[in-house]
Amino acid sequence: MGDLTIRAARDDEHARLEDVERAADTVLEALLRPERPSTPTPAADRASAPGFTLVAEDGNGRLVGFVHVLEDAGEAHLEQVSVLPDHGRRGTGRALVEAACAGARERGHRAITLRTFADVPWNAPFYRSAGFAESEPSGAAQLAREADERASGLDRLGRRVQMTREL
Repeated sequence: MGDLTIRAARDDEHARLEDVERAADTVLEALLRPERPSTPTPAADRASAPGFTLVAEDGNGRLVGFVHVLEDAGEAHLEQVSVLPDHGRRGTGRALVEAACAGARERGHRAITLRTFADVPWNAPFYRSAGFAESEPSGAAQLAREADERASGLDRLGRRVQMTREL
């Protein structure tokens, strides 16, 4: 993993995270071949959402990844993990997930959820190896996320699952 620092995102970095997300999405899009490319979460939306964003910075000060955790209805939800393709398979994503889980625990959460593709190797199988297990959506926020995915057509690209990790 080399020289990698995980830290809180600064307000002036959120626009750069759109570029990281866009680049990371190209790997998934090459596999799933959606009708149109995904659109990164706008910087202002990510910055104003309840929760926290952590960034991974390499030894040269370059942002190479991030994780965004939403806090909604008293729950922590791992909304997005993105790593630049040239930094994939180096432990950056795992370090971000572990930092997100630690941050959620420090904020008093007992569990963290996420939604992901069940059969993409760097999605559900990766999260399973990080201590997440498939779970059924319950509560308004979780059910709304599932419904939003269906409404957007995301589930047409592959089976989607919710996963939970106890903290």
